[in-house]
Amino acid sequence: MNESLPEALILTAQHHLSGLLSLAFNHTDQERAVVVYDTDCLLSTILMEGYKRSLPDAVFINFNTQAPEEILGILGELHASDLVALVQSKSFRLNEFRLRVELFKRKIKVIEHPHLSRMSDDEAPYYIDSLAYDSDYYRRVGRALKEKIDTAPMGILDTGGELLVYGSPFESAKLNIGDYTDMPNMGGQFPLGEVFTEAQDLRAVNGRVRIFSFGDVTYKLNTPKTPITLIIEQGQVVECENSTPAFDQILFNIRRDEGVVWVRELGLGLNRAFSKTRTVADTGTYERMCGIHFSLGAKHGIYGKPGFKRRDGKYHVDVFADTHTFTLGDEVVYREGSWVV
Repeated sequence: MNESLPEALILTAQHHLSGLLSLAFNHTDQERAVVVYDTDCLLSTILMEGYKRSLPDAVFINFNTQAPEEILGILGELHASDLVALVQSKSFRLNEFRLRVELFKRKIKVIEHPHLSRMSDDEAPYYIDSLAYDSDYYRRVGRALKEKIDTAPMGILDTGGELLVYGSPFESAKLNIGDYTDMPNMGGQFPLGEVFTEAQDLRAVNGRVRIFSFGDVTYKLNTPKTPITLIIEQGQVVECENSTPAFDQILFNIRRDEGVVWVRELGLGLNRAFSKTRTVADTGTYERMCGIHFSLGAKHGIYGKPGFKRRDGKYHVDVFADTHTFTLGDEVVYREGSWVV
């Protein structure tokens, strides 16, 4: 092991990964495990060491030193219910297919940690903390939110006096809470902790919403000094206040390629390792933060809508609401930085 690595972070990673493997994946030493990793950044190296301690019998493959055909050959020997962890500073490509999707087709469990190099060394403790799996919290809160979303006639997002009204019922909520019961695959992109939906009628979303951060064109978190206020009419961003050049570029790109800026996914993040002040640069990781985000752009592969062709949507840009409260029907479900269900 590299002696300069922080031992305390490795121990924490080992503890959290062991909990995930046991509680979320029901993994035992009766099933095989393979960890494909690189050591191109501090976080990937720490996670690799954590996996070595929590999966002592696993096969470890350094992506940078073994040929793609050798890696595919090893993975090809696995059977259903075996496990693969992908620890990636960027994103591994072995052929024209997405590795996680191909493994899922064979009913192999997958834990994917992509784009780790987007996060700084100072952010590594936050990411490692986000891997802690409190099954009681995630499953209780996640299921309660799904039940309320699926039956709510409408919702209101209050970002400090700016109200965004979801004036229609919501699509059936999807869960990312480490409970794979009745799901076709076990695993996905980590960390865990999200419930997501969108308005059944996109045009029923109207009002104003203040965002404190957004994903920029490099897929990194951009936090302006002053929150940006979006004015939304019939599900589209028509104007904004206190914008920045980086956010203007996002809006310009979407309008150039899609015509208008739709508001689509509504994400309810559950992961308490992330907050407004405890952030990481990778937007795909940070979207699990304990709060609310939504997407700009027509792209959303989960919920089909009349007039939206799946391949036509090019953009799905996550923006993070400066949420004070969120109400489903007449019940407040989020207040002062926490879910209250």
